[in-house]
Amino acid sequence: MRKIDVHEVIDNARFNRFHWMVLFWCALIIIFDGYDLVIYGVVLPMLMKEWGLSPLQAGALGSYALFGMMFGALFFGPLSDKIGRKKAITLCVMLFSGFTVLNGFARNPTEFGLCRFIAGLGIGGVMPNVVALMNEYAPKKIRSTLVAIMFSGYSVGGMLSAGLGIVLIPSFGWQSVFYVAVLPLLLLPLIMYFLPESVGFMLRQGRNEEARHVLERVDPAYVALASDQLHMSEVKGTGTPVLQLFREGRALRTLMLWLAFFCCLLMVYALSSWLPKLMANAGYSLGSSLSFLLVLNFGAIFGAVGGGVLGDKLNLPRVLAVFFVVAAASITLLGFNSPMPVLYLLIALAGATTIGSQILLYACAAQFYSMTIRSTGLGWASGIGRNGAIVGPLLGGALLGISLPLQLNFMAFALPGAVAALAMTVFAISDQRSAKGAVQTLAPTSA
Repeated sequence: MRKIDVHEVIDNARFNRFHWMVLFWCALIIIFDGYDLVIYGVVLPMLMKEWGLSPLQAGALGSYALFGMMFGALFFGPLSDKIGRKKAITLCVMLFSGFTVLNGFARNPTEFGLCRFIAGLGIGGVMPNVVALMNEYAPKKIRSTLVAIMFSGYSVGGMLSAGLGIVLIPSFGWQSVFYVAVLPLLLLPLIMYFLPESVGFMLRQGRNEEARHVLERVDPAYVALASDQLHMSEVKGTGTPVLQLFREGRALRTLMLWLAFFCCLLMVYALSSWLPKLMANAGYSLGSSLSFLLVLNFGAIFGAVGGGVLGDKLNLPRVLAVFFVVAAASITLLGFNSPMPVLYLLIALAGATTIGSQILLYACAAQFYSMTIRSTGLGWASGIGRNGAIVGPLLGGALLGISLPLQLNFMAFALPGAVAALAMTVFAISDQRSAKGAVQTLAPTSA
């Protein structure tokens, strides 16, 4: 009888066809997720005109989906630790896709807001689960990079929203961009067939033969025997309470992660919701304003992937601290008159270090928490962060309502970047001290 360490098999596996498949389907889900979320910023100018919304009303309407995302993350993150990642992801896709399509049929702000809230439950719930699944199967050496590449699908979805908005809205109205969201529902049978279940969940369920088969696909060098005893030190728990996030020296780092998530998501959704409108008020055409949203999400892809590579080679929390400093600086500079090439560069930098940093924060949290509390940790970090996402559109609406100068609007959006930089600096220092303490504890045993 062989005792097989599942972590060792996964950590040391070479990137292969199985990893490509997990990456593809998780990224595709996140693309649709990003499309459904960013779509509100694309249609916002038309909705304000058609329904006569004030800036504050428009900000509140944008926050309905974010309230849904908060509850979705808090509910579906821990739920997946009990029912499995695959079932939780399937439920979330049905929610966010179905109700985004229904948004196109909304006749008034109340119907629109209700559909956005329910869609938000799925949008918020799917994020921690696909991140946890990708993190679980990714080889250790490229874990941050793969999670970042997968989560870059969010930015691709945002770019699709802006691009299709430019093409479809003038000819077919704002409703048309919501009808496109039917695609994930059509692809759901394929997603359910190809997406693997969490190997940790399979072992907790006693599905050892299925787990052995998956491990053979993760690492073809591993040839499973019926007598193999699969071992994972973290799969014995049967549903971990939220209090576990604060035990074993994790309390300070958990709180700093929550603060960074809050500040980062505030910046992301303030910019995603109000950038087109702010730029339109500054004198740019609707097409140009939507192109700024396109550049914002384009920059995010480079920020996420580049940050993931740096995080694997250096130290991910420290990389995030630097990214947040750059975010605060670039957003502040957006409020000043600049030549068009410089303006596009600043928007790309803002996208790279806000949306890109959001993606990297998920990777950081996934690596910080052990497998039994990973979905719970990601769900709660994302759920707490959604409060920042709710505040973002409301803050933008309030600032626009009191007619502040453009510079002050962007400075208000930039301030959370400085706070997030401080939070990740504290996280990195605490992480370093914890690692040193663990080494010192093990030293006498080794001797």
